[in-house]
Amino acid sequence: MRESDRVELRQTQLGFVFQSFGLISILSAAENVEVPMRLVGLPPVKRQARVDELLSLVGLADHHNQRPSELSGGQQQRVGLARALANRPRVLIADEPTGQLDSVTAGIMMDLIAGLVHSQNVAAVVSTHDPLMIQRADRVLELHDGRLAGESSPPKPADSSACLKPISSRSLKIWRKN
Repeated sequence: MRESDRVELRQTQLGFVFQSFGLISILSAAENVEVPMRLVGLPPVKRQARVDELLSLVGLADHHNQRPSELSGGQQQRVGLARALANRPRVLIADEPTGQLDSVTAGIMMDLIAGLVHSQNVAAVVSTHDPLMIQRADRVLELHDGRLAGESSPPKPADSSACLKPISSRSLKIWRKN
């Protein structure tokens, strides 16, 4: 595959959520979400509509103009999630998306990702150590020293109502790091 094809694949088919948020500090929340759409040449009117839609989707409709330093960690992570979804990727790749969040905010982030599998028709591949995140998966793959070491169904929580049921034909896959 040529480099230009790889770039196009990353820009249009994959969305990335980073543990450390990866936001550009001098840009507002809206501008951070807009970056991937600018890179693919989406017209300004369509970019603005998509930014509005995504910030609303992640519960930050009133935070368009705030810079990352003015947002909480959970809000920054949700901006990162909105940015990852900007170009309507088919696959969302999330590296420890709850790793720097408190338990309440982590639960909100987990609900958002699981819900997006359904509402945005996105397959999600999540790398995590978080047992609550693992419980929400449709499929769990374990890695040891960078190699696939096993596959299992996610463990069921004591309260089964706390675990989301599989919600679409797309799958929420969790890579558990050990």
